[in-house]
Amino acid sequence: MSTPEDGTTPFTADRLTNLRTAGIYASGTKVSPDAVGLAEALVATLAGAAEQPLLPAELQELVDQVKAKATIGLPRITADDGVRLSAFTIRLNTDEPRPVVIVPSGWTPLGWTLFAHLYLRLALRGYHVLAYTPRGIGQTFPIPGGGFIDAPFTSGGTVDVAGPSDWADGSTVIDYAQQHFAPSRVAFFGESYGSGISQLVAAHDPAGRVDAVVALSTWGDLADSLYLNETRHLAAVEALIAFTGGPEERKFDPATRQLFADFREGANLDEVVAWGKERTPASYVDQTNARGVPTFFSNTWHETLFPVNQVVEHFERLTVPKRLNLWIGDHAAPEGAGLTVPGPNAPVDEALAWLDHHILGVANEVPSWEPVKSQVMFEPTVRESHPSWADVSTSTETLYLDGGQNGTLAAAPAAGWKASFTTGELTEATAVDDLMVTGREEWQGNPKSYVTGKFDRRYLATWTSAASARRVRGVPELTLTVTPAGSSATLVAYLFDLAPDGTARIITHEPFTLTDVAAGKSRTVTWRLQAAAYDVAAGHKLLLVVNAKDKLYSDANTPLTTLTVGSDSGAAARLVLPLG
Repeated sequence: MSTPEDGTTPFTADRLTNLRTAGIYASGTKVSPDAVGLAEALVATLAGAAEQPLLPAELQELVDQVKAKATIGLPRITADDGVRLSAFTIRLNTDEPRPVVIVPSGWTPLGWTLFAHLYLRLALRGYHVLAYTPRGIGQTFPIPGGGFIDAPFTSGGTVDVAGPSDWADGSTVIDYAQQHFAPSRVAFFGESYGSGISQLVAAHDPAGRVDAVVALSTWGDLADSLYLNETRHLAAVEALIAFTGGPEERKFDPATRQLFADFREGANLDEVVAWGKERTPASYVDQTNARGVPTFFSNTWHETLFPVNQVVEHFERLTVPKRLNLWIGDHAAPEGAGLTVPGPNAPVDEALAWLDHHILGVANEVPSWEPVKSQVMFEPTVRESHPSWADVSTSTETLYLDGGQNGTLAAAPAAGWKASFTTGELTEATAVDDLMVTGREEWQGNPKSYVTGKFDRRYLATWTSAASARRVRGVPELTLTVTPAGSSATLVAYLFDLAPDGTARIITHEPFTLTDVAAGKSRTVTWRLQAAAYDVAAGHKLLLVVNAKDKLYSDANTPLTTLTVGSDSGAAARLVLPLG
């Protein structure tokens, strides 16, 4: 990211339109050049550093409105251990006590700069704003001859991954806000990394000063997001490690780097889980409930960083005023444009309405909202409201696996069959083409179409239901008897909507790994797939696929050996389908 002296160029209306339609990411976790350019132009203009007009008229008007009623600041906030946090402030020019919204940035090399448009919206709604980059996050550049230099929006120290240092930093930032703004109330608004930090600060601030939290694309249980069903989520972790803004050895301390090394190797996983549980909002749900902090969640069905089940489980344990929005797509896709550019965006608009009610006391529609609202795949205009997550599912249908490798999903149990396939090869049946990319296309109205004729039966098994309309609502559960060739095995289950022409769309999936199994011995296992809200049309079928490898996950199979699945007489292979 450049400065005006480096040649910040004007940001055109055409580029703004492109951001609205394409979103803020170019690929995977990489931020698009347009999003970078907009952040540069907005920050330079707000800071008074632009030597020429940089913004299209509608954004310049917003900046002018804010600067007419507020003072912009670019402070460094010193943490308890001396680490200096890069921050951005909008202080309303009024003697009237006003609330402050504190925004810890996401896990991005651009730090707090990426959501400058959000800060304008908050200020115009009557909030002081204090955004900051969490410790260790932000671009850092190598210097010829050795050493590094940090960008102005980069914070010092090393990344604590929402650990105790980040909780303490959040309290230090509140101290700063109280000293400089004398706010009437304090809210935290976070997206992705910032959302987890927001929840954890609310639970741990010694004085209990957080009055509400907005958590977009968040996690409830970090340990389960990294490692669930004995399966490591390798692609997600590698993407995050590479996206802090600098080399791993500079961005993380030795203990964290060793933990990452253990995770990659599958070693000392009990320590990895304990590390993740410490950084898990659900671990402190009793504290959050005791403090009564109103909390707003917004997540996606096909989330590849923080899968949806762990957020739902955390949400259900909260007894505070709460809201859970679930959307089509993957991490950050629904809210990305709403945080960065002008224009309607329901995920952000509803989050702001929640804040307005709980912090400003605005008499809006929020009190009439049901706690849960789900967008149905892939029907973006269809959203369903429920009084609780438990009310999303009203019944279940049990479908029994039968017939071997190209089998059926039937109404009656069947035992004694087996299906075998070879491990070690990726197949066309996969959760996503690329991390965060396939789900982003879903949000934009282009869900992936799978050609099931390309599903290579040497490396997977399939079961197909009779054609019937179904309203899938909730968490499917799969039971299989597994016989690995070695002492461990990984299976990945995918549930598809199969059209009459042989194409399919994914409903949900989930991996499962068996460990400490005697080679050639069978074990019956049951695991939960990720939650879904999906309407299977009349004339369509359900297609269940099980293979042994997906690019998102670790693989505990012995490569190119035979993995056998089947149905035991004491525990028939079955798919329990939630309906609503």
